[in-house]
Amino acid sequence: MEMNLPNKLTLLRVIMIPIFIIFMLGEMENGQTIAAIIFIFASATDWLDGYIARRDNLVTTFGKFMDPLADKLLVCSALICLVEIGFIPSWIVIIIIAREFAVTGLRTLAASDNIVIAASWWGKIKTVTQMIAIIVALFNINFSIYIMYIATFFTILSGVDYFVINRKVFTHTNN
Repeated sequence: MEMNLPNKLTLLRVIMIPIFIIFMLGEMENGQTIAAIIFIFASATDWLDGYIARRDNLVTTFGKFMDPLADKLLVCSALICLVEIGFIPSWIVIIIIAREFAVTGLRTLAASDNIVIAASWWGKIKTVTQMIAIIVALFNINFSIYIMYIATFFTILSGVDYFVINRKVFTHTNN
């Protein structure tokens, strides 16, 4: 399989995750700042790969699978690192990860009935607020916890929205 540019950007994002973790949790001078810059760059590739894929009609099955997985890995890795260093409470990360598992499960169940659940605006807002909250927390800005609360609110709201809008998945039967 030949890799197009959006898929290469997605893979680059995945490769950046362990590098981010090394700088974030290592005892290097300015490691956290470097980790924040890596996170910002990785987050930008998320927007860029989607933009290029849609603009140039380069949407692939690989990209549909790997792009959201790469996003979840990046965000969850950053959140877990932030708990490890004591910047955010673990309950926030538990809510965010639980929502990701729940929505992924919903999508898997829907896919088994050939139903595609597209990303919602609430889901996009959730992702943006999470990334902003993580960036602010990575720079250890005083009000970062309040932005993390906002991201958690949109995480819950978007999760509820997915389940309410797609409740038919639970009553759909294969005949």
